[in-house]
Amino acid sequence: MGALTDMSAATPARNSPRYLNRELSWLDFNHRVLALAHNDELPLLERIKFVAIHASNLDEFFQVRVPTVLESIDAGVRRSGPDGLTPRAQLKALRASAAEQLSGAAALFDEELRPALAAEGIEFVTPAELDDTARGWVAERFSEQVFPVLTPLAVDPAHPFPYISDLSLNLAVFVEHNSASPSFARVKVPPILPRFLALPDGNRFIPLESVIGAHLGELFPGVKLLSHSAFRVTRNADLDIDDTDTDDLLKQLEMELRQRRFGGTVRLEVAPDLGSDAIDMLTRELKLTHDDVYASGALLGLSDLFELYGIDRDDLKTPPHSPRTPTPFKTSPDAQGLMRAADVGRADRRDEHEIGVDFFAVLKRQDVLVHMPYESFTNSLDAFLRAAADDPDVLAIKMTMYRTSERTRLVDSLIRAAERGKQVVVVVELQARFDEHANIEWARQLERAGVHVAFGLVGFKTHCKLAMVVRRESRSIARYSYVGTGNFNADTARIYEDFGLLTADADFAADVTGLFNSLTGYSRQTKYRKLAVAPHSLAQTLVDRIAAEAAEPDGHIFMKMNAIVDTEVIDALYEASVQGCRVDLIVRGICCLVPGVEGLSENITVRSVVGRFLEHSRIYRFGSARRGHTYLFGSADAMPRNLRYRVEALAPVDAPPLVDELTAVTDMYLDDGIAHWQLGSDGDWTQHRGEDLHVLMLAHHNDRRR
Repeated sequence: MGALTDMSAATPARNSPRYLNRELSWLDFNHRVLALAHNDELPLLERIKFVAIHASNLDEFFQVRVPTVLESIDAGVRRSGPDGLTPRAQLKALRASAAEQLSGAAALFDEELRPALAAEGIEFVTPAELDDTARGWVAERFSEQVFPVLTPLAVDPAHPFPYISDLSLNLAVFVEHNSASPSFARVKVPPILPRFLALPDGNRFIPLESVIGAHLGELFPGVKLLSHSAFRVTRNADLDIDDTDTDDLLKQLEMELRQRRFGGTVRLEVAPDLGSDAIDMLTRELKLTHDDVYASGALLGLSDLFELYGIDRDDLKTPPHSPRTPTPFKTSPDAQGLMRAADVGRADRRDEHEIGVDFFAVLKRQDVLVHMPYESFTNSLDAFLRAAADDPDVLAIKMTMYRTSERTRLVDSLIRAAERGKQVVVVVELQARFDEHANIEWARQLERAGVHVAFGLVGFKTHCKLAMVVRRESRSIARYSYVGTGNFNADTARIYEDFGLLTADADFAADVTGLFNSLTGYSRQTKYRKLAVAPHSLAQTLVDRIAAEAAEPDGHIFMKMNAIVDTEVIDALYEASVQGCRVDLIVRGICCLVPGVEGLSENITVRSVVGRFLEHSRIYRFGSARRGHTYLFGSADAMPRNLRYRVEALAPVDAPPLVDELTAVTDMYLDDGIAHWQLGSDGDWTQHRGEDLHVLMLAHHNDRRR
């Protein structure tokens, strides 16, 4: 990874001493992801996976972020932003950085990873490289499975230039057909089929576009084929919904989703053998400039390499991680034996918690902190909600839903609870980017089951991760609350680092109740006992906490987040640094703050940890070893959208054992011996090798259970 250590070439045009450009900082993050693919200490298929993640991230960057810059240019914006860059200067810098990343990823795959796969017996081949038997097998598969799906689209006076869909891979085919000049036809590589055709031996793969290219004669019989080459198109996929001016947000969103695929084109990727005349024609028809064209020497659409991770080669993958059940929710040996005995001969195997754990009794005694994926989401919150759905004394279940799994027991629990007569309320965020279709379907399924579905506050996305269970106990009503840093998603909970807090605290429950009433009714509550809630108080709470800590002689601020962009928070941290307060930031992705500047931020350090488990949790820590630490955590990053334009919640962690646990965990991020990247005052990131954080974290959690 040595070539990636100095990232100055990947981040041009840094001309502001106070703020870094948001978009360039995001590209820096994606470069750090690509650095993982360069790490030859990782198993080979893990490296391939990081190439795919890098490519997928870059696709989304062009779908969502680049259009915002283009819109500023189209609107005639010429003034510089807080980072000192005009929209045109940003666009020039973004294009240069993205082109460098694309070429770097292509070179890595072609020159290093592809030969390494071949050495392991996994080869990419072309039909021309096959013997007659294998070539005949491919031809048969083409005729039976691929040919019926293909639709060649000619371009001539009778056939206008076809619509090219977002992220579609295509063949530009040129034929000799009743014209003095070559005629053009487009053949779309069907996304419903696997990108890579596996030969019967299971070790050789042919890209689908190569299979189609070798059999174009069947698509254009009687016509002379001149050439063919691959190209790929990226479109603006951001939605423009004004939910303040619609009577039915669900219907409006469905209409916008149908329009998403018709967004303007923002990028054209081409294979190196596509001729200049063809590029001229494509840019003209797609309304692009040559600056929007990116040539690649490798496969186009490297995100499709995710398919290779499904190969049955465990020796080329990191051993799977098995989350542990949080200690307070572990069953006793006697209960486990009872569970096994009860399960003998049964098809509907029972979860251990259906017999061995009384969640409500546990939470009456103590708050429970769950650290995913080291600890199990399935055996904590998921199991708690399953128990609540089946408990006859539970009266109501409320939760927010931003992203969830396609198949989830959690949703089944909510439906089962509603069918059993409990009041179930789910606040569904319909505008969770790229999960809109799934959330619309969940909303409809839940409504059909009798769940009360709401869509939050007009004009604000609901991003907080909250749940509540209301239960009748003796002569009183008890409320159990959950706040998390990540989504209610069993799949991502196995690969994303996140925290969740389960508590029976009455003040906490009062806040969660008030927030749900705001989301589902007409409540205008803005003051809360424990929670810091956006858009009302969260930003000011952070600024006030920063100022209070800066006033302490041994002041120390620790913030772990995905991104820091908000200038008010950044300025507060600068002021804290000027006062002599130590500030340590762990920023996985975007960082617009400039550390280490004399007279401004010399007491601020910024690290990024990018590794096996996506560092997704947001933790805000204030205090010192002498005075003790206070914590806030939740789903809010230090970004304007989180602090001012979304419904967010940061929650305090008060229980001394949990405070001690958070201190032990957050201190690990400050260990100079872990692998990390350090941001310099020049805006460049420098890599520091060391032990993988997740290895230390696993050891820590194992020690806790002894």
